[in-house]
Amino acid sequence: MKKLFSILTLVSICIILAGSIQAQTLHNPSVKPTITKEQIIDMGKNHQQHRDVIVLDFEGLGNSQPILDYYNGGMSGGGFGPGPNYGITFSGPTLSIIAEYAGGTGNFQNEPSPSTIMFFLDENSAIMNVAAGFETGFSFYYSNINNSGSVEVYDGLNATGNLIASMILPALGSLPIPGGQYNIWEPVGVAFDGVAKSVKFIGSANYIGFDDITFGSETPGVQPPPQPVPLSNWALYVGIALMLSFVVIRFRRIF
Repeated sequence: MKKLFSILTLVSICIILAGSIQAQTLHNPSVKPTITKEQIIDMGKNHQQHRDVIVLDFEGLGNSQPILDYYNGGMSGGGFGPGPNYGITFSGPTLSIIAEYAGGTGNFQNEPSPSTIMFFLDENSAIMNVAAGFETGFSFYYSNINNSGSVEVYDGLNATGNLIASMILPALGSLPIPGGQYNIWEPVGVAFDGVAKSVKFIGSANYIGFDDITFGSETPGVQPPPQPVPLSNWALYVGIALMLSFVVIRFRRIF
């Protein structure tokens, strides 16, 4: 009886550990998605277009579906699109995933632009092609827990040609809070010389996610426009200027 109890205890521990390991993946296969296609399309419609910078926030894309030509004015896996025509395409293994709290299977939260991110499930890399090329650099957010990743920038399509920039993406850990375990998002920027035509995102499949890939800005995502200075502040500034002028005039009269 004692031996049987020991065996059952060992089996229980193994089950708990297996569940814990599985829960640390970005895609949680034990969760059944509940979000509808109509809801996903509405998420995409609510995405705001910006003139100054291009931001790929992945809203309007399906749960665990290939991104493909969505950002090239085409369609993604699952029949979503056509998306905005930025001249940007993604390799087949590059997927979008929706957070579990929004009806998807994504084990994440606190993402910079809710509720969809980019990841890869079956391979350890994803390739983004920009046929027209882009210069200077780009930025994005990433999240991982225990597995580091990296980014490589090439001057040819499909991660070919010369490697013109690279960056290591250290593991970020996880906050001990309820909800998605991928809950720390780090903003990073990649600068380079020359013209880039492809970017390779590298990491352990199902263990790293990306959001708000941004062109034309060192800060990922679209920052809110600067707020105008309130009238009361202007009055304060004018008052200070008048006081300083009075002091200067009095000082000159004395000396």
